[in-house]
Amino acid sequence: MVQSIIDIDKREDRILNIVKAKFGLKNKSEAVALIAKIYEDSFLEPELRPEYIEKLEKIRKGKYLKFNSIDELRNITVNLKRG
Repeated sequence: MVQSIIDIDKREDRILNIVKAKFGLKNKSEAVALIAKIYEDSFLEPELRPEYIEKLEKIRKGKYLKFNSIDELRNITVNLKRG
């Protein structure tokens, strides 16, 4: 566990006390940890679920049409529609 000394204003101290009381936490360190976890879940990129990674791998292994220009893509799609 990492220990840190931080300087906070009275307002932030009151907020930590409110979080501590609301969630029944033992100390302000747990309140800071909870706030960090909520921030992580809300604003940072989540880890990809294993089933999603498997789905991406299947897509990557699939067959693709290759084209060099938009016109070539249009010709390919028109020909696919015609059968």
